[in-house]
Amino acid sequence: MKIVVLDGFAVNPGDLNWDFLDKYGEAVIYDHTPPALSASRCADAEAVFTNRAVINENLLEKCGKIKFIGALGTGYDMIDLDACKKRGIEVCNVPGYSSVSVSQFTITLLLHLITDISGFTQIVKSGMWTGVPGFHYEKTRYTELAGRTLGLIGCGAIGKKVANIAQAFGMRVVATTKNRYSGSENCVDYMRLDELLYTSDCISLHCPLNDETKEMVNSGFISKMKDGAFIINTARGAILNEGDVAKALNSGKLGGAALDVLAIEPPKADNPLLTARNCIITPHAAWTSIEARKRLLDVTEANLDSFLKTGRSINSLIKI
Repeated sequence: MKIVVLDGFAVNPGDLNWDFLDKYGEAVIYDHTPPALSASRCADAEAVFTNRAVINENLLEKCGKIKFIGALGTGYDMIDLDACKKRGIEVCNVPGYSSVSVSQFTITLLLHLITDISGFTQIVKSGMWTGVPGFHYEKTRYTELAGRTLGLIGCGAIGKKVANIAQAFGMRVVATTKNRYSGSENCVDYMRLDELLYTSDCISLHCPLNDETKEMVNSGFISKMKDGAFIINTARGAILNEGDVAKALNSGKLGGAALDVLAIEPPKADNPLLTARNCIITPHAAWTSIEARKRLLDVTEANLDSFLKTGRSINSLIKI
């Protein structure tokens, strides 16, 4: 069996290894694959793994030997499921591997939004504290989480972990999901989106990117939020209308944003969020702890092993 990993560097930049694939066949690992080379690199492959490299109808037409496609992560919007199903190609992903890491990262972003550690550090490094009896704390941002309300849009595995941590800080947690917007569970109050927007001091996104959520966070959405509220996004960048968010940050309507994802990654130089006020941007790193990536590779192997033994992967995305 010929196995191709199209963009393995994202998952394994060198601190892990791909040796486990060797027992299943001939494995070829590419750190990165530009779109123009995807089809040629997959031409003889029976199994293909991708992190973000696109696998679409055009590629599949040229690569008739493919029987199995594995997403190296939870998201699979880069794979044309309909085209795969039509050809009888098994497709799977790796859900849940990064829930602990992403929830921890989300709370880290929240803490940085309300506690300007960088600002305090700069006070010291710039000499504003050395030899001075006081320091200019008024130049920084530092408030308490206790008593504030965190709103979760999406409350699956990651959202629930975020809720647990936030509650430990004394926050009230409210949430809305596609199928639930009333009642309470585990001290999380569920409500409709509009109510969540005007109730929350900070909103954290944990929903998938689809036709309903694309650019959901736009000027209309933001207008319903509290003045000075924060927003955190560790889901998908295109859930935000980035121009509208930048304008809201610069006007002060939004008090701050912490974003681990952008609509185009890496961003173009003219992305308005790069120069927006009170905007923290990290390079899609929430899932990259070594523990999470080890789990990802373990489940990746389990998916392939299951497919070769049964014809179905553990986390199949193809509905029969």
